[in-house]
Amino acid sequence: MPANEKLKETISHLPHKPGIYKFFDEKGIIYVGKAVDIRKRVSSYFNRSAQHNKKTLKLVSQIKDIEFTIVDTEADAFLLENNLIKQYQPKYNILLKDGKTYPYICIVNERFPRVISTRNKINDGSRYFGPYPSGTTMHVVLDLIRTLYPLRTCTYNLSPENIAAGKFKVCLEYHIGNCKGPCEALVDETTYNHYISQIRSILSGNLTIAKNYFKEHMAAAAAEFQFELAHQYKQKLDMLEDFQVKSTVVSNTLTNIDVFTITSNEQCAFLNYLKVMNGSIILTQSLEIQKKLDEADEDILASVIVQLRQEFESTSREVITNIEVALPLDNITVTYPQIGDKRKLLNLSLKNAMYLRREREGRQEKNRELSDQREIRVLEIMKKDLRLTELPRHIECFDNSNFQGDNPVASMVCFKNGRPSKKDYRHFNIKTVVGPNDFESMYEIVTRRYRRLLDETQPLPQLIIIDGGKGQLSFAVKALKDLDIWGKVAIVGIAKRLEEIFYPGDNLPLYIDKKSESLRLIQRIRDEAHRFAITFHRSKRDAGTLKTELTDIKGIGPVISDQLLNKYRSVKKLRELTLEELTIEIGKAKATILYNYLHTSEKL
Repeated sequence: MPANEKLKETISHLPHKPGIYKFFDEKGIIYVGKAVDIRKRVSSYFNRSAQHNKKTLKLVSQIKDIEFTIVDTEADAFLLENNLIKQYQPKYNILLKDGKTYPYICIVNERFPRVISTRNKINDGSRYFGPYPSGTTMHVVLDLIRTLYPLRTCTYNLSPENIAAGKFKVCLEYHIGNCKGPCEALVDETTYNHYISQIRSILSGNLTIAKNYFKEHMAAAAAEFQFELAHQYKQKLDMLEDFQVKSTVVSNTLTNIDVFTITSNEQCAFLNYLKVMNGSIILTQSLEIQKKLDEADEDILASVIVQLRQEFESTSREVITNIEVALPLDNITVTYPQIGDKRKLLNLSLKNAMYLRREREGRQEKNRELSDQREIRVLEIMKKDLRLTELPRHIECFDNSNFQGDNPVASMVCFKNGRPSKKDYRHFNIKTVVGPNDFESMYEIVTRRYRRLLDETQPLPQLIIIDGGKGQLSFAVKALKDLDIWGKVAIVGIAKRLEEIFYPGDNLPLYIDKKSESLRLIQRIRDEAHRFAITFHRSKRDAGTLKTELTDIKGIGPVISDQLLNKYRSVKKLRELTLEELTIEIGKAKATILYNYLHTSEKL
């Protein structure tokens, strides 16, 4: 069964149920999607009347097989799609960074718990906080905790039996005041666990308990005239206040909110995520996502919301966004505030997304400027190497192509500022020359090209390159003289064998240093002209063969053959069509004749 028949059969048996679908090529999964109705969504990819973009058409052309999974609800499909994209990383899905390498702060499940950093979560009863968007952010919080609270850092087994037996001795951390010495029972477990309780509150975004603790102890120490101790508590209180200010206090009335904003251009989307707890922004993350299939902003944002909430373990029930987005998740409210504190929070997030966009676009523009500078530098070298009177910003190169005199064609490629200008490329069918005559063919195409530019008052190039030796060059020069533009445009020829550069009227070639950047650019232009000519020649030759073969079929005339020729270009592509597809193109009677002929000849 042909591949397209197999796909049609598969699609016809897809269910009208919510779920996910997977597209496969020969190597594996290339796309994962979700749908409320799997059959309708998958069928839409193969609907010829749909206005798909080029990227989607390329995806569809590579589909060899389809699989699906039915789920109970749209929300289940939403989450399953996200998990499968992370698992398989299909090349046509937008891909987000996997959060498994993000750092956490861990309160280890042990007697006299340690507070450590880790990137691996283990189900051992320990308490994990985070993940944090970067190691730097995590260490700021961890350093604050270690400054505020004297915690142990050793890995000793501080069981009551080991401590009672005197197995351990205090270390340097005790002597410099960073640890209270639980290894020698110099601090009781209740006091130590009280520190841990406050640390949990701080890591959860609630600084009130810790601040009240330091305020009370500062006041008590001052009342007992222990001013040095009171000052120590005051310093720790100031650290907490400073940390809270740096965390950006939004409003005491806003708690447990996720804020997502998006802005995009044609190639990329730029997003920002703010996590708000207890009136403060405790986490912010900006990211850039490359578009794969010209995805809409709302689709990208929906995927990002699901993944970032999973990676940063958000339990917020309210999500604020700057665009309307369908988020089929239970117990989640999506809002689009227009005024008030929530709007200020939304504007802050959008400001971060816009900053990332401007920074990335500015960097791309700078790279383009640097590239322009490099190209101009190469053109300056070319001007010097070829002894030109002006900078060759506009270069055109000609090449001929024929096979034993059949289907003679030619090409002209255009480079502007050292880069291909493909909209200015031209193909030529040789009209006035009979037989394989490269010299006369070169005269014809150069004449036609520049007569047209003169007629249309278009600017002439600063340099013409002829792919060939002295013969082709001399006929190109004759064309310029007959057009009365000889001397107005520089012209050279390049011979392939030794990469010799020929000048009109000079029998001795110029040899440019093989390492010269200008020679590499000339070679690149020459090779592009050759490629363009060869491609055109092959397509014309194949088209002639196809047309001849089709018109030899009884019942298929020149009109039908031209119609199929313009669309499919080869017999191989016609053989891949089903009878139904051919019927749509040329009618049932002629489709049956052509289908039987193609598939009978295929077996011979």
